Amino acid sequence: MDVLSDVLATVRLTGAIFFDSTFRSEWVAEAPKASIIAARVMPSSQYVFYFHTLLEGSCWVELTDGSEDPIHLQAGDVVAFPMDDAHVLCSTIGMRAEPDLAMYVHPIDHQLPYVVNQGSGAESCHFVCGYLGCDVRPYNPFIKSLPRVLHGRAAARQRWLSHLVLHAVSETDGHNAGGETVLAKLAELLFIEVIRQHIDGLPMDSRGWLSGLRHPQVGHALKLIHGRPAEEWTIERLAREVGLSRSVFADRFVHFAGVTPMQYLAHWRMQLAARRLETPGISVAQVGAEIGYESEAAFNRAFKKIVGIPPGSWRRGRSHEAGTQAMPFLGAMSAPFEFGQVENALPKI
Repeated sequence: MDVLSDVLATVRLTGAIFFDSTFRSEWVAEAPKASIIAARVMPSSQYVFYFHTLLEGSCWVELTDGSEDPIHLQAGDVVAFPMDDAHVLCSTIGMRAEPDLAMYVHPIDHQLPYVVNQGSGAESCHFVCGYLGCDVRPYNPFIKSLPRVLHGRAAARQRWLSHLVLHAVSETDGHNAGGETVLAKLAELLFIEVIRQHIDGLPMDSRGWLSGLRHPQVGHALKLIHGRPAEEWTIERLAREVGLSRSVFADRFVHFAGVTPMQYLAHWRMQLAARRLETPGISVAQVGAEIGYESEAAFNRAFKKIVGIPPGSWRRGRSHEAGTQAMPFLGAMSAPFEFGQVENALPKI
């Protein structure tokens, strides 16, 4: 079981390339928080964040609030902002501009990406920008483990993807059928390569779900849980499977995942259940049985405890969303969902 692939598929990681931009010095492009424009660019995703791929030239990227050091991007680099931070791409550190919110909308009369060309030359910069969307409820262990700024440096194994992106956007004027889908999938591939690079560069003593993937025992336990989520797992059984004592295994799992093995299992089951509840014709009892609950009543109790509403209510909300293309239904929440507030969006356990 490839745990990262399983999670990304289940939380529906989706890419979209919106802008193919060429700027010549001096230039600046400022992006607002993704939460401000998320419903306009990726309305079907619960959570949305930016990414930028630099194809030619070099530039600087920095958070608008100046809370972290500017990053110098080189051709082939990818940068993403998973925590909903407003940021700036610019030729010189410290430049600012007012974001043009009118640009952030999916066109209905022409094909993406938007082409922005403000001149080319010796000091020009060519990049493509877009969004990545995913589900965060009921449970997404992946998104919380990402840094505010995720910087993937040009590497041999992802350079071929950058070349593919460059080739794909070069065909924009031809309006080839399926072009937006090709670019979207390339965006997803680029992001996954950046994540893999990020995991490889994590210190051996670092905490977090991504670090847990490469830990021999915790990573093995995650594979078991994701491979057989309906299994009657206990801490003792998982510890025995990975070759650790119960106490040592429990401590190490919490160190990396931030929750106990049984909490992780219960919450991941609810994420699987939420997806299955969208399947027409399947009953609530069947969904519960598929993820390891012997009775519909037990499944209802577990789902409501973790998600906040019964599975039937979740299903009706998701059906309403699909029918109206409105903002995603996110359960019994007292205030509107803010896309950038990951800590508030995910269940507290």
